[in-house]
Amino acid sequence: MRRSRPRVRQTARVTVLLWIAVLSLLVWLWLACCHGMFWRTDVRLPPRRPPARWPQVAVVVPARDEAEVLPVSLPSLLAQKYPGRARVILVDDHSADGSGELAAALAAPGGPGLTVTTPPPLPAGWTGKLWALRHGVELAGPDPEYLLLTDADIAHGPDSLAELVAAAESNRLDLVSQMARLRVETGWERLIVPAFVYFFAQLYPFRRSNRPGARTAAAAGGCSLVRRDTLERIGGVAAIRGAVIDDVSLARLVKAGGGRTWLGLAEQVDSVRPYPRLAELWRMVSRSAYAQLRHSVPLLAGTVAGLALVYLVPPVATLAGLAAGRWTVAAAGGAAWALMTGTFLPMLRYYRQPAPAALLLPFTAALYLLMTVDSAVQHWRGRGAAWKGRTY
Repeated sequence: MRRSRPRVRQTARVTVLLWIAVLSLLVWLWLACCHGMFWRTDVRLPPRRPPARWPQVAVVVPARDEAEVLPVSLPSLLAQKYPGRARVILVDDHSADGSGELAAALAAPGGPGLTVTTPPPLPAGWTGKLWALRHGVELAGPDPEYLLLTDADIAHGPDSLAELVAAAESNRLDLVSQMARLRVETGWERLIVPAFVYFFAQLYPFRRSNRPGARTAAAAGGCSLVRRDTLERIGGVAAIRGAVIDDVSLARLVKAGGGRTWLGLAEQVDSVRPYPRLAELWRMVSRSAYAQLRHSVPLLAGTVAGLALVYLVPPVATLAGLAAGRWTVAAAGGAAWALMTGTFLPMLRYYRQPAPAALLLPFTAALYLLMTVDSAVQHWRGRGAAWKGRTY
């Protein structure tokens, strides 16, 4: 009887692992087939044609200590081949590295006009980026029909602005946003960045977000073209003044106000900000992860459990099942792992990364789990959402 007890306990553990692996497999079947086809990377700018009249556009660029990237990003905006009237407003958010002076020196004759300005001191209740955007939007005046809100680290192809406006005009869109292609040059960037976009698309499936009437709404803050009258109708930038995740907040308000939004992957929009070490990528994720969970401990616990079930259980069940000779456990875990890997491959192709890198997604997901927990810990310590010398 004593010898049989360990076998009973071992059988019980195997049974529990089998059921968990089967649950993970069922979740992956649902994600792959019923979750807005989030894993597909063919959501690009919708069909468009040149408008009969090209509307006036103001490009607003908030910049705080961006001297490292401005020599690459700002000239791309000043070289836009836009058939209509356009101007660029760079809002120097009290930089300490001479970003404003550098931007003024980069002005290109013959291209869109450039205005460099500095907002008043940051008031309570505002994030720095949104306060800078508000100042730039006000300075643009009432004439522009569209506002392109783009980050200082985003480089645009020469036809980027024209393509965005044509898409908005042709499809009667109030907000057109593109997820910029992030840099993938270092080892950590290649490991973290494609998964970052993949997880974002899983959280906000692009097709579902682009569907009028759907509850899902999202945008990418690095490149968002919005109709000025729509922005005014929802209360302007002030309506999201304290939002750390301002792009999603803007999309939600536009959609709630009856506007049509569109989000997809970019072909002419690239981020030039380097993330050479894990520490920089860690801060990029952790500064807003807990805010995404609305600073809720139950949501944090559910997210950690969900990440473990979806991304960690498949490889653990596969390897444990193979080691113990439990083929049903290994088969369930392996099938879930195969679905995970298969859905990640399109994103790797988009970023021109080798297919075998998909097998590392569970490891990357474990890092994201730790980043999310760290985001909560930093919030509890009063250091949450720290960025460019400010903590929100």
